[in-house]
Amino acid sequence: MFLTECPRDAMQGWDEFIPTSKKIDYINSLMEVGFDVLDCVSFVSPKAIPQMADSAEVAENIDKSISNTKISAIIGNYRGAEKALKHQSVDILGFPFSISETFQHRNTNKNQEEAFNDIVKIIELTKAENREFNLYFSMAFGNPYGEMWKWEDVDFWANRFSEIGVKNILLSDTTGVATTETISVLFEKLPARYPAIDFGAHFHNRYEESYSKLKAAYDQGCRRFDSAIKGIGGCPMAKDDLVGNMPTEQVINFMSVEKAEHKLNLLNFESSYNKAKDIFHF
Repeated sequence: MFLTECPRDAMQGWDEFIPTSKKIDYINSLMEVGFDVLDCVSFVSPKAIPQMADSAEVAENIDKSISNTKISAIIGNYRGAEKALKHQSVDILGFPFSISETFQHRNTNKNQEEAFNDIVKIIELTKAENREFNLYFSMAFGNPYGEMWKWEDVDFWANRFSEIGVKNILLSDTTGVATTETISVLFEKLPARYPAIDFGAHFHNRYEESYSKLKAAYDQGCRRFDSAIKGIGGCPMAKDDLVGNMPTEQVINFMSVEKAEHKLNLLNFESSYNKAKDIFHF
């Protein structure tokens, strides 16, 4: 199992500003758990996402000596990529590309073709800097804007990005509209058509839906999952009524039931969980 913890996704929509020192302490505790990746900083407009305005300071204070966990930064344009790559702690750049044209405008102030062209340049930049690139397919399972969803639309963009060498795509259920059927369809069809791409799952869902959605992807061969402790968070650019992330503790329970191997230190996870309780008041 390839597991990404997403404290950035949890923090970005939190109304109360989380002190920078507390963010750093929390992220460094997560470094001790053994996740493959921490998605924990974001180089986007501080006006749009004020909670992440201190990402530069946070990135400079992540203790990379703790573990081999890689650090991912979310960016929304070329300028954001340049800012993120100034920090040696950042291993991966993640870009949210939306299957919904409406959400592409809302999230990055670009249309899909403009975002695609930006990504082409960002990929060249990450190669020059010897960093990795993750692409998030936002609204991969549908959207709340009345735009018709077809798996062929996801396939169209997977093909476009395959042609420019994208190796990692996270199929993202941004507003929790995915069903077990649509999850099964995408994870059955896309990996078979694009074997050079590693497809993962970035689900936003209600707590009680966790197992069935994980199972739908897992049964089609998905072994890469994003999550956040207690399912805190969601995308503040999507709509007002946020649907939380896949809860990490539910992923851990799922792996136990399915007897799936992982390398997480569960005692250290408990420590991070307690820090999350202090930050998010659950």
